This record gives sequence, C-alpha cells and structure tokens, in this order.
Amino acid sequence: MPLATPDFEFLQHLVAKRSGNVIAPRQQQMIEQRLQKVLVSTGLDNVDTLMTELKGTRGHTLQDRVAEAITVNETSFYRDAHLFQAMRTYFIPEAMQRNAATRTIRIWCAAGSSGQEPYSMAMVLRDHFPQLDRWNVDILVTDLSEEMLERSRNGIYSQLEVNRGLPARDLVRFFDRRGSRWQVKSELRSMLRHQRLNLIDPFPPIHAVDIVLIRNVLIYFDQPTRQSILNRIGKVLTPDGHLFIGSAETMIGMNLPYERKVIDGTVCYQT
Repeated sequence: MPLATPDFEFLQHLVAKRSGNVIAPRQQQMIEQRLQKVLVSTGLDNVDTLMTELKGTRGHTLQDRVAEAITVNETSFYRDAHLFQAMRTYFIPEAMQRNAATRTIRIWCAAGSSGQEPYSMAMVLRDHFPQLDRWNVDILVTDLSEEMLERSRNGIYSQLEVNRGLPARDLVRFFDRRGSRWQVKSELRSMLRHQRLNLIDPFPPIHAVDIVLIRNVLIYFDQPTRQSILNRIGKVLTPDGHLFIGSAETMIGMNLPYERKVIDGTVCYQT
C-alpha cells in the first residue's frame, strides 16, 4: 500500500534530521520498498504500525534504523575507473614521496557503504605498491549505516556485485569463493578500519589524511549541509592532500577553501 502523504512527509523530515539526506518525491517507491525490509527485521506487522512506533516517544532507535535503511547505498568496484588509474600513476606515488620520512599513508573513504570503494583502493595498493608492506597504511572506512559497515568488514559479495567493475584477475587474486558468494581475502580486510560516522554530526578526532574520497554522496544533501561537510573535511586533510568528490558533484556556488585541479584526467581538490 502506498504511503499516505503525511507519512511520506514525516519520513522526509526524519531522514533529513537524522542523516541530512534530502529525499525527493520521486523516491517514494524506493522508500516503500526499503521500509518492507525494516518490517522484516523488526517483526512489525505493517507500515501503519511502523509509523506509529516512529512517531512515538520511544521511537528514537527505530528512527535511526529507518534513516539508515532509506539512505542510498549505491556502489561498485572501481567505480569511475580513471580515478583508480590516476591513483596508481600519480596520487599514491605523490603521497609516498611526500611521506617518505614518516612512511605513513592515510586514506579516508567517507561514505564507504558496503566496502567496494575502499577494497578497490586496497587492491590498487597491494597490486602496484608492494613496498607499502613496510609502511603504515591506514584506510579509514566510515558510513552512517552499521549494517553497511558490517558488510564491509565481512567483505562478502554476490556474483552480481563482483561482476560490477571487478576484473577477473582481481577476483582470482584477492577473493575466496564462499559457496555462491565471494569473500575478500583477509590480507585486504585487515587493511581497512571501520567506524560509524554521520557526516552531518561533528567529526570525532581523525588523523590528518592524505586522500579523502567522498564520492556520490554529497548530491543527497542540501547545499548548506554540503558546505559544512566539505569545510570540516578540509580541516583533516593534509596541506598537500587530495579530496575527491563524485563526477556529478560540484563545489560551484559554495564558499570553500579548495582549489580545483585536473591531474591525469581526474578532478581533485586541494586546500
């Protein structure tokens, strides 16, 4: 049964308040589908019961669960392949040269979802920079959804998911078959550090990072929220570090301390 207009508007407000995401009217069907998963996981009978619980005084935990379920988690391995090519040819070598004294590289995937992006980064490092085995390499993966973080920690993907962007040679080298699914090998899983983070909240203490990936998530926030997030990211980015946003995202019209650059055909930003 379609959501009543007042219930849909309530959910729009709820998601904006809890996660900062802006839900458009055209996404109503998607929300209805994701609410069905919440019903299954909570044991509630129907959407009407769910809405009653959400609006009740004890619904805060449930509100977080619904906001996480509704948040878009679209991702794939090596999404925008040119970015990972540029990581191999320029950005990782540049960070290694800059950090030769400390032998430390820090990467932050700020909307890591189910892990395809950070594992793509880890595969680039393992495949092309074996000397980093003797470095301190920290790949921080954050996401609003604890469910997505758990998926990333486990590193288990369906055949359909590994078919999306993952070369056969990487599947053979970096994954083990688990029945009909595939699991990232432990050597890669150990490279990732996971932490729940709501981007609209104040950031916890984060070491200065050399590379920040916050791709294809800013489009779901309104402009003041985007500006706030990007300003705060700038404070944890090293002076010569690089920030990457989605190919459909822009900083035009925002007062931000970044300089846009194009390096090896890839757009990046520096403070």
